[in-house]
Amino acid sequence: MSTSCLFYRATYRFGHPRWDTAQPRPELQEFVDGHSPGRALDLGCGTGTNALYLADQGWDVVGVDFAPEAIDEARQRAHAGASSASFVVADVTRLKEAGVSGPFDLIMDIGCYHGIPAGRRPAYAAGAAAVARPGCDLYLAGVADPPGSWRLLGARGVTGAELERRFSGSFDLVEERAVGVMGRRSDFVVYHLVRK
Repeated sequence: MSTSCLFYRATYRFGHPRWDTAQPRPELQEFVDGHSPGRALDLGCGTGTNALYLADQGWDVVGVDFAPEAIDEARQRAHAGASSASFVVADVTRLKEAGVSGPFDLIMDIGCYHGIPAGRRPAYAAGAAAVARPGCDLYLAGVADPPGSWRLLGARGVTGAELERRFSGSFDLVEERAVGVMGRRSDFVVYHLVRK
């Protein structure tokens, strides 16, 4: 198991990850206000905040995270709130192996992709394309320039140029918007891609 996997699992088990809040992302709320419910996939869902929010808005939602501790909490939260959201312990770069199948109308990734090693990113892009219906919205949020402590855990960041290169065969990048600052120096950016 990699150092980053151990870090995330330990943080979910013994701490309260500051990235995993009890409030859904405002950009997600904005998107939901303008769209009818469909099927959604939350990649790197953590304890399920965004997935549970979508389910409460009538979406059929699947959340995926590699940390069993996070998924256990997400399932407990879903059960306590009588939510229809379902959660799967799996690697987001191996969706097919985990039995996650589409088609999905919305795929979201809030802070997962920017931590995926470069060698696994092609599998991520191929997996997302395989489960996305034509016209599917992919909202991917992350930082371009992670702090040094994140880089020690394998985080490499994300940029619009890299997403265009990596996803251009299957998705069009239609928007890139800075929505805040992460730490002291890196913008937190939301990228909106649409399945061709």
